[in-house]
Amino acid sequence: MTSRERVLKALSHEEPDKLPLDLGATLVTGIHVSSLHKLKVALGLIRPEDPVKVIDPFQMLGEVDDDLRKVLGIDTVPLMSRENFFGFRNENWKPWRFFDGTPLLVPEKFNTIPDAEGNIYQYPRGDTSCAPCAKMPKGGFYHDALIRQKPIDEKNLRVEDQIEEYTLLTDEDLRYYEEEARRLYEETDYAIVFSGVPGTNLGDIAFVPGLALKDPKGIRDVEEWYVSLVTRQSFLQEVFARMTEIGLKNLEMLHQAVGERIQVIVISGTDFGSQHGPFIAPELYRKLFKPFHTKVNAWVHEHTTWKTFIHTCGSVYELLPDLREAGFDILNPVQISAASMDPETLKREFGDHFTFWGGGVNTQRTLPFGTPEEVREEVRRLIGIFGKGGGFVFATVHNIQANIPVENLLALFETVNEYR
Repeated sequence: MTSRERVLKALSHEEPDKLPLDLGATLVTGIHVSSLHKLKVALGLIRPEDPVKVIDPFQMLGEVDDDLRKVLGIDTVPLMSRENFFGFRNENWKPWRFFDGTPLLVPEKFNTIPDAEGNIYQYPRGDTSCAPCAKMPKGGFYHDALIRQKPIDEKNLRVEDQIEEYTLLTDEDLRYYEEEARRLYEETDYAIVFSGVPGTNLGDIAFVPGLALKDPKGIRDVEEWYVSLVTRQSFLQEVFARMTEIGLKNLEMLHQAVGERIQVIVISGTDFGSQHGPFIAPELYRKLFKPFHTKVNAWVHEHTTWKTFIHTCGSVYELLPDLREAGFDILNPVQISAASMDPETLKREFGDHFTFWGGGVNTQRTLPFGTPEEVREEVRRLIGIFGKGGGFVFATVHNIQANIPVENLLALFETVNEYR
């Protein structure tokens, strides 16, 4: 099978010739630049002095290129928005050395000048005349969003302020997606995963602070947002309704541009689970989110052959019946380390509906802190559970983080390719 055929077979809940593998097709199945550099050096793809590209400056994820895809046997390729979380494009690359010494290439508008304490700040759209929107502490590995919440006037909360960043795709965007989708479809045999439809990602906490906005208005504080799910439900229903209108229009235009050349579309990245249980009660999900999720998934399934992908961290077992009814095809990251997320139970009770895209190894414990043999054993066990009967695309539980021993990285991918 080709990679594309292999992924489609798994998405149809049939066993392909071998298990599909994803690394880097989304911003939640990627790899931190430091770990990426170590892995590529160990595989002989680059020299220690050679840089890797930062394709997501917020999480500091690195570019998974074709050389790495071929060596590891990766079956997927991304088609992403041209702008990152900070609102500037990944272009006009410049060299920068990370705090841990990793040589990098960062986008032109990525600020590399530290303050007096050695911290690095990023700015919305790269405009340093604005207040910074994110901070990477000296010696850190990621950026933290900086909250720029203005005093909230309850009587004058405006839907327009809350959805300022969710706009219709431009003609330039659509031309880019059309050309890039055609290139990837005709020149490669990878399964194409699209991320970045403005308007479908209801309440994703990564977007709430408005990192790409120079003057964010509305509810932009993380804690205030979670409180608002209970205290401002009518307002959020209006927000989600307007976002969904925009999202459906964007889906229609995107489909006109790319047709059936993409196989998977990321619809939602909103985290509904914590380590110990859902963030919100199932009743609240049904009231605030489910009607709009259902509408979006129904449109995709009625008008396209695409499969819809939801990323939601944590313990979401209690919400899975509703996510299934809402029409999501793919569940990620399958956080097996969270409460009630037992792999055998998930496969038995939901394996006929969801394709599990993730859950391949515990990135909180086993991958960073286990031995290579413990990594191998966990990967073998989870492939055996999730891989039966199809409905599984191997990926780690969320992104591969920094500070992973290179021996564990090699054990991970060697074992995948031995048992896939």
